[in-house]
Amino acid sequence: MQAVLFYLQLPFLYLLSVLPFPLLYLFSDFVYVLLYYVIGYRKGIVKQNLQRSFPQKTGKEIHALRKAYYHYFCDLFLETFKTLTISKKAMLRHCYMTPETIGLFDKLDAEKQSCIIVMGHFGNWEWGGNTFSLSCKQQLYVIYHPVSNKHFDSLLKNMRQRFATRLIPMKETFREMMANRHHVSATAFIADQTPPPENAYWTTFLNQDTPVFWGTERIARKLNYPVIYTSIHRIRRGYYEMRAEILCENPSAAADGEISQLHTRRLEQDIINQPEIWLWSHRRWKHRRPEK
Repeated sequence: MQAVLFYLQLPFLYLLSVLPFPLLYLFSDFVYVLLYYVIGYRKGIVKQNLQRSFPQKTGKEIHALRKAYYHYFCDLFLETFKTLTISKKAMLRHCYMTPETIGLFDKLDAEKQSCIIVMGHFGNWEWGGNTFSLSCKQQLYVIYHPVSNKHFDSLLKNMRQRFATRLIPMKETFREMMANRHHVSATAFIADQTPPPENAYWTTFLNQDTPVFWGTERIARKLNYPVIYTSIHRIRRGYYEMRAEILCENPSAAADGEISQLHTRRLEQDIINQPEIWLWSHRRWKHRRPEK
């Protein structure tokens, strides 16, 4: 049944991918009305997440922010499938790195220094991977969770690897990074996913107790790869700018929790500055901090 549904939907996904951007966003507006007003997809979760993250905002402000988020979410969903057919030139026009960011990664490559990239579900992270691979000399590896539907998983993998990005399943992260250590690379971790509470670093994030994966920090310290925070800001509809900065140059000398705290605070600031483009429908706070 999964295969039948997949192959029935595949022509439609390719049709979406070849739509000119104005038509794509017109269709996105239609999807927004359907998702927000008819289906009401996770509206309660989004509202609760926003209220708890921004207790100072009025009900009217939360309502406006929730609507802005759903507009972005629909755009993001359709933009993702645009990767099926978008040209390199169009990709770099719609998602580009600042000159300072390109300079930072060029410098690391010239020094033969591999690095770890930390980022969140902020802006269009799917396009960000494409842009990195088209703009930088390093081989980019992205840590990912395979999806349960093997047909859609294969489609997503092909999309994400279309511009030479390579994927590493999360369970194989350290083994693959050790195997790749003999060439210059950048390995990207999406650091705002939800780990099991008993094996997490706990901190306060957006006014709430929040678990953070230890893996990113522990691998960075073990391999002593500099940690680079990368954010993808939406400049206007359909256009994104990537910015990067060094968070920790010498991870082996960092204290426990220091790197996790640094990237969490940095992501928090980005969300506060542009809250509508973070993934609010994700169940980020479904776990409670374990009692000591």
